[in-house]
Amino acid sequence: MSGHWRPSLGFVLGGALGGTLVLSFAGLVALRYLGPVIGFRNAAILLALSITLVTAVLGWLLVRLLLRPIRALEAYAEAQERGGAPAPPRHFGTYELHATARRVIAMAETLRDREATIRAFTDQVTHELRTPVTAIRAASELLEDGGALGREDAALVAQVDGACTQIERQLAALREVARARETRYLGTSTLDDLRAGLREDHSDLGLQVEGGSVPLPISGTGMKIVLGQLMRNAGEHGARQVLLRAGSEDGAPFLQVQDDGTGISPGNAARVFDPFFTTRRGEGGTGMGLAIVRNLLTAHGAGIRLLPAKRGTRLGIRFASAER
Repeated sequence: MSGHWRPSLGFVLGGALGGTLVLSFAGLVALRYLGPVIGFRNAAILLALSITLVTAVLGWLLVRLLLRPIRALEAYAEAQERGGAPAPPRHFGTYELHATARRVIAMAETLRDREATIRAFTDQVTHELRTPVTAIRAASELLEDGGALGREDAALVAQVDGACTQIERQLAALREVARARETRYLGTSTLDDLRAGLREDHSDLGLQVEGGSVPLPISGTGMKIVLGQLMRNAGEHGARQVLLRAGSEDGAPFLQVQDDGTGISPGNAARVFDPFFTTRRGEGGTGMGLAIVRNLLTAHGAGIRLLPAKRGTRLGIRFASAER
């Protein structure tokens, strides 16, 4: 984006409107005085050609100063949304568009750098912790293979080995959380598309679907990750039936997931989406499932929250309006 002079938006719009008005008056004057000289037919033809030429010039200016920069910025934003690293647009017509574009580009680059920093930090932490965890696991296996441990010592070594397994699960879940913030599943899907696969993957749960034809603005792969995790959570908390209900409200699609399990206690309701929070730590739970779901949905402009339920757990997912 070069630093040459740029007209203001008011100047461009005012000039276009003023030019149209001037053309109208000029046409009347030219027809009045040229008509008797060259003939009204010839004057009308000459006037029509002149107006067409001037209008074409004004239209070209509007396309160059308004339409083309807006489309270029839209293409840049779409490429960013798809996870690419596009070059910023080079030309912006008016001063206001130039200022807006600079802020949009700066915001996009800041968000991209922030995501890259989070991913790099996560990868570094998991890499650095993997080595000592592997060493501890190897040492515990050597102690177990030695066969000279007493009952209490063997129990202690088993606890150490179990802790290593838990740490490895947490590290893997941490990588999944970071990946969910970046991976985009662009496209649309419906519950009817996913119904058969969900029933096959979660055969222990009865599945009911309402609004199966409502389009949801995430591809089938991404939606399967979300619903798979939510149905897995339901099964782990004693559910036998799960209801998926999709619909649209004020132009925004929504999805509700209702199960008949043990539900979430009021004391834990505010923490269910926090990373590492779980009530099943002793059973191998990492507390990352809902955090992964929330990150994936956030990356697609959607939100998830806990809704009131008389029985079991009810979660509500609301997508951004298609008109935004």
